[in-house]
Amino acid sequence: MSIIKNAEDVGKGGCIIQPASKLIGNTLKVMADLGYIGDFEFVDDGKSGMFKVNLQGKINRCGVIKPRFSTQVADLEKWEKRFLPSRNFGVLIMSTSQGVISHVDARERGIGGQLLAYVY
Repeated sequence: MSIIKNAEDVGKGGCIIQPASKLIGNTLKVMADLGYIGDFEFVDDGKSGMFKVNLQGKINRCGVIKPRFSTQVADLEKWEKRFLPSRNFGVLIMSTSQGVISHVDARERGIGGQLLAYVY
């Protein structure tokens, strides 16, 4: 997340994230689906691989939530107040039993999980 934030602050059109993992790929997929980043691709370099991410300049701030707090649907509003600047602005990315999704989707499905990151 810090690589993406620093590249956005400088105004670059893209960045490379390495080492790659399934969790990072799923998080990037959620960010791309919500329109915060452009497309991204996995590049196999014979080691752990890397992601090439195209940036669109739509991210004001993003970061990782450490430790990964476990949360229920009823507690999501508390975490929104803590990590997001205002209501209905930005998104929390969560790891749930149904995969990596945004907090809006988790609320609709009625499932909790662990908080991974925030983006706005």
